[in-house]
Amino acid sequence: MICVFLLFVISFLSSQPVIAQSTRQTYIVHVNLPADQVPGESQDLETWYRSFLPEVTATSEGPSRIRHAYRNVITGFAAKLSPEEVKEMEKKEGFLHARPERMYALKTTHSPNFLGLYQNLGPWPESNYGKGVIIGVFDTGITPGHPSFDDEGIPPPPARWKGKCELKGTACNNKLIGARNFAGDDPGPPIDHDGHGTHTASTAAGNFVSGANLFGQANGVASGMSPLAHLAIYKVCSEDGCFESDSMAAFDAAIEDGVDLLSISIGGISVPFYEDGIALGAFAAMENGILVSCSADNDGPNYSTLENEAPWILTVGASSIDRNIVATVLLGNQEEYNGQSVYQTHDFPSSLLPLINAGSEGNKTAELCTPGSLNDIDVKGKVVLCLRGGNVARIAKGQTVKDAGGAAMILMNDKPDAYDTLADPHVLPAAHVSYADGVKIREYINSTSNPKATILFKGTVIGDKTAPMVASYSSRGPSRASPLILKPDIIGPGSSILAAWPKPVYNTTNVKATFNMISGTSMSCPHLSGIAGLIKSVHPDWSPAMIKSAIMTSATQTNLNNSLILDQRHLPADIFATGAGHVNPSRALDPGLVYDIKTRDYISYLCYMYTENQVAIIVNRKINCGGSKYKGVPGPQLNYPSFAIQLGHRSQTYPRTVTNVGDAKSSYYVQIENVPGVDVTVEPKVLAFTKVNQKKTYTVSFSRQDFTANGSYVQGSIAWISAKHIVRIPISVHLVL
Repeated sequence: MICVFLLFVISFLSSQPVIAQSTRQTYIVHVNLPADQVPGESQDLETWYRSFLPEVTATSEGPSRIRHAYRNVITGFAAKLSPEEVKEMEKKEGFLHARPERMYALKTTHSPNFLGLYQNLGPWPESNYGKGVIIGVFDTGITPGHPSFDDEGIPPPPARWKGKCELKGTACNNKLIGARNFAGDDPGPPIDHDGHGTHTASTAAGNFVSGANLFGQANGVASGMSPLAHLAIYKVCSEDGCFESDSMAAFDAAIEDGVDLLSISIGGISVPFYEDGIALGAFAAMENGILVSCSADNDGPNYSTLENEAPWILTVGASSIDRNIVATVLLGNQEEYNGQSVYQTHDFPSSLLPLINAGSEGNKTAELCTPGSLNDIDVKGKVVLCLRGGNVARIAKGQTVKDAGGAAMILMNDKPDAYDTLADPHVLPAAHVSYADGVKIREYINSTSNPKATILFKGTVIGDKTAPMVASYSSRGPSRASPLILKPDIIGPGSSILAAWPKPVYNTTNVKATFNMISGTSMSCPHLSGIAGLIKSVHPDWSPAMIKSAIMTSATQTNLNNSLILDQRHLPADIFATGAGHVNPSRALDPGLVYDIKTRDYISYLCYMYTENQVAIIVNRKINCGGSKYKGVPGPQLNYPSFAIQLGHRSQTYPRTVTNVGDAKSSYYVQIENVPGVDVTVEPKVLAFTKVNQKKTYTVSFSRQDFTANGSYVQGSIAWISAKHIVRIPISVHLVL
């Protein structure tokens, strides 16, 4: 029997003439090796890997050039190679494939309450606050000693935990049970020097902290979604970025350590799954019963901008919550426009100040308030209107205004971001307003020779009925890597999220805080990871696919105003923005029915998409796609809790199988939401169950009614409804010739 090994190679040592170090880069190499030649022990395994290096370097530089020797996610190692060295390695018996590694990028007081999570009431006590669950986090490290990682009320980790703590002294405890550093370019303990990792970890599973706030705003009790769960930290990112080989080493360790869930708020551009280290690691994790939750990326609102799209990954988009930190722009004509800013000062003058549009002379660089662009413009003592975008951070625009002597900033959205405003910790008085309001402010400036404005700070306001609204930055589907799997899977809170931070956040009032407010799908991902932890606590025997199904089929499609969830334009958000909808923790704990997917089902799906060698790279073993066990099936055939199909003249029929996890005796009837131009038929129309864990299969048929809308996408849903549950799956249909 032949085994497949994936080798992460960062530095291949060749018997060829020495190549300059600058020509080397990280490579990932796959090989086929006979099973009887594979050493079992870790030390022997590394010796075996070195045998793939040329003789000279294998004995001299080999140990130092091999950074990671993998055991679980893949069988292989990481080292640096030049292109010439890779070509030499290709001559080795068993060599399969080599490619350069990729670089990944980093992509809360009120959000628990917004999601219906309250102490001593509802989902939290019902799930025991996630107690006993181990959530692993891949990120920039951790801040030990932060109150969010206090272990009050948390029992010791379960016996299955085999992880390590690389922090000094007693920094690890019953909350922070493990912390390891895999960022090879940032040696030492896995301390968070950035803040991103501390923020995401506390969002997923931070303990209760009273009096959390930022500059006195968003005050309340901060906690993660699974506040009594354990945390295992894997530092895979540094100031230089997040190297793919380091992330794969973290997957390798996390599987051995015994985590239940992995929260990963990093990613890269969409590529085939066999070239994506996160997809490879997540597949191995899934086979070991670990659900992997990943951020969808921050490249919205454009379509097909997703990452982390594999069907065994929970892909998470971002939404707003109903809390605004209001900063109101008052113009000289007495018009007012509400914006947001977490910088709330009480000594900013209420009297009107001169107002200037930074781009009034057609200077696009100045309009965007890029660093240094205002140095030749007289903005001293004035309120400056800046345009969002241009690859310049929102806070950095304020710094530009401040450095040029400006008194305050009005940050107006660009047109694509529309009404989506964020509360940021600006460095000077500021208000982030919508595009529509920004246009009105700009028109006012152009209408008078003496435009004036000030900003009125009104503090934290709860109850925005447009929430949840899809964040403009949240990446959209359809998936490029797998168009016949609907992505994202779900959306959750990601905008203006308050969570733990490693160091004080300063502004001009010199107020310090150990919490910070930031936005992104990096924030929505750990929300879902923590909610998955609650489900895992209640249902410890559920597979990753069952947990994922519970989250998706129980999602809501309406906002607090009981209207359809909106996008940043205040129009109904489409299926490529919301996926199954917005997470609903209470309903996810008791979903009624779930859609399970086994490893062999995923492999059959992969056999439809890729060659046998490519499938072997993903699943880390040789697969016969033409045999009776693995028959290639298209994405819609996978027992996924959604449909994404391409429909032409021929009708299509696909099965779905549900497992009863609700009451033993229950009956569900089907309800079909109209899919424009498509006839959707479900058989049977009633599913009757007599016991728990009983399975029932139904079929869904699709046929075209309208052949005039070719190239367009239409959407709808199928819901199974009982006396207690609504189990809904979304449908996306691409109409083709």
